Amino acid sequence: MNQEYNAPEREYYRNDDHTLKVSGSETLSAAPDQATITLGVITEDKDPQKAQQANSQAIANVIASLKSAGIPEEQLKTSDYRIDPQYDYIDGKELFKNYKVQHIIQAQTSDIEKIGSIIDTAVRSGANSITSIRFSLSNPDAYYNQALSLALKNAYEKALSMARTLGISLNPVPNKVEELSETATPMLYQTSTFSKMATTTPIQPGELNITASVRVEYTY
Repeated sequence: MNQEYNAPEREYYRNDDHTLKVSGSETLSAAPDQATITLGVITEDKDPQKAQQANSQAIANVIASLKSAGIPEEQLKTSDYRIDPQYDYIDGKELFKNYKVQHIIQAQTSDIEKIGSIIDTAVRSGANSITSIRFSLSNPDAYYNQALSLALKNAYEKALSMARTLGISLNPVPNKVEELSETATPMLYQTSTFSKMATTTPIQPGELNITASVRVEYTY
């Protein structure tokens, strides 16, 4: 796992209460181990019933193909379903065009290397809309706690360096520790509407950055 260090904004405060305040920060990088793919089927017809029937058949085929690709049913869920009338605007007039039926599902997988083939399988079976891939960690707290420990160490090293420069004796036990950050934010890979493809779609998950920051008060 690679570490990426971002120099935090330094804070130094000294008063008559013999306190020294510093901030510490650390960023770790980790490869995501799970992903949520948002995909679905969009159908259009002047007859809403025909559009709905075509959509139902197509999304059933997509779901069946995802199951055959190894995604269990409990990791598939509908995230959006809607039927909307569509209009054209000609010479300032609103003219009815057709009805659009949209059924969007989310598929979660921990097999990161097969995301491209999962997408291709869905497209071959009828999916014509793939809006995003959301990469995340199954256990982000483990990385965050490690970053938090390193952020605290970073704050102490800065306080110790300042104390040496000022010629004062630093109490290594903090008087106060304030946590400033949260766990990693999942990475969103935006896609677009797909047509049928002949080769495997290449997907690069990259890495997620997990940052922890603290503000610490020492006495001297």
